[in-house]
Amino acid sequence: MGHGGDIIQELTTDHREVDSLFEQIEALPAGEQGRRDLADELTMELVRHSVAEEEHLYPTVRRYVDGGDDLADKEIGDHSEVERMLKELEGCEPGDGRFDILITQLRTSVAEHVADEENRLFPLLADACSAEALQELGEKVRMAKETAPTRPHPSAPDTPPANKLLAPGVGMVDRLRDVLTGRGRQG
Repeated sequence: MGHGGDIIQELTTDHREVDSLFEQIEALPAGEQGRRDLADELTMELVRHSVAEEEHLYPTVRRYVDGGDDLADKEIGDHSEVERMLKELEGCEPGDGRFDILITQLRTSVAEHVADEENRLFPLLADACSAEALQELGEKVRMAKETAPTRPHPSAPDTPPANKLLAPGVGMVDRLRDVLTGRGRQG
């Protein structure tokens, strides 16, 4: 969840972890409970990652990157689509045919989003910001992921200031629910 480095390194490492979770889910036989556990872990990672990007990456893109408003709006739209799918996935069991369909749709949507960020947005951000600013943003992203929600909340605000005010409280409730239900603890 927190890796170190600047914002681009941090978020790229998150992207590889999400790729790995998709591979692990797809490697298990349909209907196996381990797929549900991995889907919960995937959901937790994607939600924390999205919240951190919405709190720190996209406001920076809006401020410093030419055409940043349009770029940020597109990425936030991608997040909304993913979050709606994650909410639907939350109600599915691995033996349900909808589970596999949602995993496939999620993987496609997330892969397109990641490619857009890594191939277009991150290079523009690197050109627009100093190494020190990118490093500072990396630290802010790591801190945001520590308090971010772990469950999808599609109707929650996704832009400042409301998202920054609400996310820590929602995150605390989500983490308490996770502890009480054992969600996110594999093994």
